[in-house]
Amino acid sequence: MKTSRRNIMIFIVVVLLCGWFGVLVDKLIPEQPQGDTLGMGIWLISPLLATILLRSFAGDGWRDIGLLPNFKGNLKWYVIALFIYPAVTTLVLLISYVFNWMDFSAFNLSTVLSVFLSGLLIQFVKNFFEESVWRGYLTSKLSNLKLNDFWLYLIVGGVWGAWHIPYFLVFLSESDIISVLPVNRWLFTIIGIVTMICWTVMYTEIYLMTRSIWPLVLMHMTEDALVNPLILDGYIKLAQGKEFLVSPSAGILTTCLYLVVGWLLRMKRKKMRSGYGVKSTVIVNDQFLKR
Repeated sequence: MKTSRRNIMIFIVVVLLCGWFGVLVDKLIPEQPQGDTLGMGIWLISPLLATILLRSFAGDGWRDIGLLPNFKGNLKWYVIALFIYPAVTTLVLLISYVFNWMDFSAFNLSTVLSVFLSGLLIQFVKNFFEESVWRGYLTSKLSNLKLNDFWLYLIVGGVWGAWHIPYFLVFLSESDIISVLPVNRWLFTIIGIVTMICWTVMYTEIYLMTRSIWPLVLMHMTEDALVNPLILDGYIKLAQGKEFLVSPSAGILTTCLYLVVGWLLRMKRKKMRSGYGVKSTVIVNDQFLKR
């Protein structure tokens, strides 16, 4: 337990500082391509390097990384994970279409599907490494400490969100921010962190039920391949004044729907755990009576 707590603190410190080190590197090397700088690379890769080093040399080991797919009894969670983001995004788009909260004049279903499918492979690879960090390491280690569920959501989501602070404040372009929400960088950062804490509920619940990172890789893959291009590539445009409500990335309605999904998953996990407890008690009592 002491080793786990120490290593978790080391991991969190590295995560919170690595992006700012990347910002410093970019200031020292100003002539770099926009959106593809050495500093941004340092920010992206540092949490994974920290995870590898802590597991290899600091006593964490590799047994709880969640690399086994654990398909038995969990295939439905794979399917659910794969369709959460497409389902919620579709619902938000339909509501927005009915109430005229979005401009769909540039929307073409076949083009959007083509962009979505073409982006799946690269997002699968990218999110394998990311989920090895946030669920395969941080969520795994904190859950082993038997934290209260809500502290687990808050810490993992808060650290995940705080890791993005240099990205939101420095690396991300102004045009991308405005296309998501018409706010300044600081407010965008606060909204982004809150959004990730809310998302963390469903990520955590699926991980706790499957003890595998692979459903989360699929879920994160679909989010990056679908939601981001819709906005950043201009297939939809949010009506003025409705951005905070129905932005597919960080709108109030959208985030609340993901929070509801997470809460339903939590209720299901609790019900499953209760059922397993009753089943175990019956088996023990039956064995006792047979004696």
